Amino acid sequence: MTDMINFIFHSSVDALILLARLLGMTYEEINVWLFCVAWPIFTLFLMYAVLILVRQNRELSKAAHV
Repeated sequence: MTDMINFIFHSSVDALILLARLLGMTYEEINVWLFCVAWPIFTLFLMYAVLILVRQNRELSKAAHV
């Protein structure tokens, strides 16, 4: 199990290093952008999408029961 976790971790770090090089950034900068900027924005977007879908589901449920 530890070998698999190490493989996933090191592969992720290698991917971030490659992405940072492609974008002309450092590993630390890409880490901040990904985990402090992009991830929270994406999470907020998903929460908004779920809210919209819950509202649509309620409306459809009401319409189906009439």
